[in-house]
Amino acid sequence: MPQDGLFLLAAGVAAFLVGLSKGGLPLIGMLSVPLLALTIPAFQAATLLLPVFVFADVISIWLYRRHFSRRNLAILVPAGLLGVLIGFMTVAVIPDAAVALLVGAVGLVFSMNAWRKRGVQLPPRPADVPRGLLWGAAAGFTSFLSHAGGPPYQIYVLPQKLDKLTFVGTTTIVFAAINAAKVVPFQVLSPLTGDQWRMVAGLLPVAALGALTGRRALNVIPERTFYALVEAGLFIVSLMLCYTAIREFSGG
Repeated sequence: MPQDGLFLLAAGVAAFLVGLSKGGLPLIGMLSVPLLALTIPAFQAATLLLPVFVFADVISIWLYRRHFSRRNLAILVPAGLLGVLIGFMTVAVIPDAAVALLVGAVGLVFSMNAWRKRGVQLPPRPADVPRGLLWGAAAGFTSFLSHAGGPPYQIYVLPQKLDKLTFVGTTTIVFAAINAAKVVPFQVLSPLTGDQWRMVAGLLPVAALGALTGRRALNVIPERTFYALVEAGLFIVSLMLCYTAIREFSGG
C-alpha cells in the first residue's frame, strides 16, 4: 500500500466525504471510492474504505436514532441484504463497469424526469412492497459491487417526499445494514493487511469529523434546498458513473 502524500491526501478526503454523507449530505460518500481509486486499484479502495463506512454508520445511527420510516425499513433492509447476497454470488462474472453504467444511466433518466416535472405538484408516492423490493435489492447489489447503492435507493425514496430528517435517518439505517452485511464477503474476497488496518484506524477520526460536520450542515439547510441538492448530487454521481464506465470499456 502506498504511503506517498497524494495517497494520504486522497484517503483523508475520501474518509471525510464518507463522514459528510453519513452526517446528512447523501451521495457525497459515493465520490470517496473513485477519488481514492486515483491512487490505488478500485476494489482495493472499496475494501479499504468499507470499515470507514461502517464506523460512520454507527455515528450516523446515533445522530438520527429518532428519525426514520419504519415501513421503508421493513421493506428496504431485507431487500438490500438480498442484493448484497446476489452481488457476492455474481461478483466474479459481472464487470464493475457494466454495473456502474447501468446505475448511472438509470440515475440520469430519473434526474432528468424529475427536473422535467419540476413545478408540477405531484402527491407523495407511498412506500410499496414491489418497488421497494426491486430498488432495495438493486441498492444492495450495486453497493456491494461498486459502493454505488445511492441512485437505486434515491429513485425509490425521493418520490415519497419524506421530511429531510426522516429521509436521512432511513437512508442511514438501510445502508448501515447493507454495509455491515458486506464486511465478511469483502474480507473473504480481499482481506485487509495489518498496514491497511492501521491506515483505517487513522481515517476513523476524519470520518467522525465529517459526520458531525454533515449533521451541523443539515440543521441549517432548508428542506427545499436539501432536496434540490440531493437531486443535483444524484445527477452528478450518475454522470460520473457513466463516464468512468465508458472510459473503462474503451480502455481509456
